[in-house]
Amino acid sequence: QVQLAESGGGLVQVGGSLRLSCAASGRIFTSYAMAWFRQGPGKEREFVAAINWSGRNTTYGDSVKDRFLISKDSDSARNTAYLQMNSLKPEDTAVYYCAARLAGLLSKATREYDFWGQGTQVTVSS
Repeated sequence: QVQLAESGGGLVQVGGSLRLSCAASGRIFTSYAMAWFRQGPGKEREFVAAINWSGRNTTYGDSVKDRFLISKDSDSARNTAYLQMNSLKPEDTAVYYCAARLAGLLSKATREYDFWGQGTQVTVSS
């Protein structure tokens, strides 16, 4: 099993920035992809960003493109992913979840991810 632990959420004003972290522990595989999803109040879980196993390829949801940046720790043994969130808007308010996929390719589909964290709350105030 793989355990994922998110951190870095909090309250921020419109236009501000936050950096989320996702640390993987347990049975670590170096070849899996990682992603961030979010779920706002009364909404379905939404894809935010994903990074493949090597860290060389990334993809983003349309609503966060050019504002958010996903990255992965260069030390493959640690398997930590990050989400740098800039120019935050009230509509970015949500619980943000980290996910890991044993198949190392990118995917935007929640059903294709094998492990999930508990989530971290991000609130953007206007």
